[in-house]
Formats: sequence, structure tokens, C-alpha cells
Amino acid sequence: MRNRQALFERYCLPAVAGQNERNFKWVIYLDTQSPQWLRQRITELEKLGIFTPIYRDEVPHDVLLADIHAVTGAGGDVLLTTNVDNDDGLAVDFVQRLQLAVKDDSRVAIYLARGLIQQAGKLYLRKDPVNAFCSVAESWDNPSTCWSDWHTKLGESMPQVQLLGAPAWLQVIHTGNVSNRVRGIRVSPAKFRHGFLVGLNEVQTPSALDILIDRLVLAPIRSSKEAVRGAAKKLILAVVGKKGLDNFKTRLATGSSSRTS
Repeated sequence: MRNRQALFERYCLPAVAGQNERNFKWVIYLDTQSPQWLRQRITELEKLGIFTPIYRDEVPHDVLLADIHAVTGAGGDVLLTTNVDNDDGLAVDFVQRLQLAVKDDSRVAIYLARGLIQQAGKLYLRKDPVNAFCSVAESWDNPSTCWSDWHTKLGESMPQVQLLGAPAWLQVIHTGNVSNRVRGIRVSPAKFRHGFLVGLNEVQTPSALDILIDRLVLAPIRSSKEAVRGAAKKLILAVVGKKGLDNFKTRLATGSSSRTS
């Protein structure tokens, strides 16, 4: 838990606080059983006026919508919801690009398709058309939100829009990750630093040989492993369903947290 809080303050909090579009509200859900030290720290950070913390044992859809109404005031014509995890980073124009992509109140899933992955001082550029930084724009009339389904399955219930352009998000791979892995191709951080306030200063600049080895050897190996994992996931999903797969990931996350705490 302390590691997760440290990642939040190192990457996620400054990334959201540094957005060049400030017209949005940020809700952070926390468990009611959160330890006192975490509650105290969240109370201190809340004074910055960047986010609204809400403590709940669970968040069913009706409660989620009530919370969104209460925090935002529901004054806009369109509800735009976006998923961000505690260890995520964002480009400074992430929110701006999402809001500019909304054309009307028709329900649509929006993905900023390019992002960066950082692990152990190395940086990778990835294109992921249905990534976890998913958003849903829709009318306030009976909204579903971006949490209505897995980010990979939103397209089964609504149209999708994938936007390219510069990297819009940063995933930080650390010892507590379960689903996130290094994917994409290795790149130098130099041309991306202007778009990210945090997360790239600790990245090494690779040599031309490093880039070549990654392109010719390491990236193909990663792609092959990803294909195997994808096939295994489909098999598990077919056997135990979405809930079973979620439970499996939860057990992995719990085991990982126990080993690294």
C-alpha cells in the first residue's frame, strides 16, 4: 500500500495536476478499510484542490452515477469519463485532446492510441488502439461510463474512436504490476520530454546499438510472448468467464503485493 501511494504521488498526481486543460473533475475511490496513515495523507493532498476522495466498500453503478453528479454538478451537455490508475502518467494535453474529440452527446468510446511504457530506466513507444486509458463520451441521460465493461470490450456496446498523434499516456512497469508488461519498441526520451512533466527524467538515453538490438531481437521476442499470453487469456476467459479471470488477476495481485511489501 505504501508503494502504491508513493507511485501515485510520483507519477499520477503531478501528471493530472499539470494538465493544460483544467475544466474537469477527478474522483479517487478508496476502501473504507484504508489505514489511518493513508487517510491522513489523502486528507493532506485533498487540500490542493486537485481531486475528490470518496471512501466506499463497493461502487455499484447507481452509486457511481450519484457520486459523479455530486462532484461535477452535472452542468455540461456531455458526460466524459476516463479511467486512470494510481501509477499512471499522462501527457500534459491528455484531457484537452479528449475533450476536443467529443463532437456531440452520442455514446462513443474514445482511445488515445499511442503511449509510452517505462521500466527500469528504459522507455518504449507503443500503439494500443483499445488501451486501459479508455474514455466514454455520452449524454447524461442513463449514462454507462467508461467502467461499464473491460476497456477491450467497450466496442461491443458502442462505437469506438481511436486517435493517433503524439503519445498521450505513460505506463510505469514496477514489481506490483500484474497485467502491465513491456510492449512496443525502445525509444529515446528526448523528443517526448516536452509532453510529460513526470516519468521521463529517470529514463536513460539508449545508444544506436541499443535501439538496433531492440528492433531486431528483443521486440520480436516480446511480440511472440504477447501472442502466447493472448491465446492463454482467451482460453481462460472461455472456461471461467470474465469474473473468473478477474478473480485470477486479483489473486496474482494479492500475491505480488505480499511479496513486495
